[in-house]
Amino acid sequence: MTTTAVHPSPGGTTERPVPRWAERVAHLIPLVLLPQCLWRLPFAFGFDMGTGNGSLGSLWLSVPYVFGLSLLTEALALLCFGLVRGWGERVPSWIPLVGGRRLPVPVVLVPAVLGGLGATMLWGGFLLSILGVPGYEAPPADSAAWELLFDVCVLPAALWGPLVLALTVQYVLRRRRA
Repeated sequence: MTTTAVHPSPGGTTERPVPRWAERVAHLIPLVLLPQCLWRLPFAFGFDMGTGNGSLGSLWLSVPYVFGLSLLTEALALLCFGLVRGWGERVPSWIPLVGGRRLPVPVVLVPAVLGGLGATMLWGGFLLSILGVPGYEAPPADSAAWELLFDVCVLPAALWGPLVLALTVQYVLRRRRA
């Protein structure tokens, strides 16, 4: 049985050292999503944030939906740490039956690529509309101030997909060398 050299990483051990830029990108992803998560919260209580769309419906439905969507978004962002942490290379030992086993690269690669591409497609239209690309309409706003707030809060989310894809490439290169 061969042993694998383990190198310290700020959040755990990985088989190969994680570049400093990748560590920073993993920390950046939840932060670029936070403004749009916070921007959407007033919608839960019927405040339209200058969009003129009005209420989402009953508070019993809108509050759990909007808060749940924001929490899910941030939870998915936090999963990106698996691309720079040991738990993205080995199943944590506390998981029954498979704990401690090495994760094959495709088990992490497929969801990371699909998530990165999906986030790019989801938020890319917003980026193109904010940048004024012909054929992409920005959502109408009641005033220039509301439009600016929307742009400032939503534009950073357009980085989510490309950042995940960059981390994924780094993950695969690091794991292939191991």
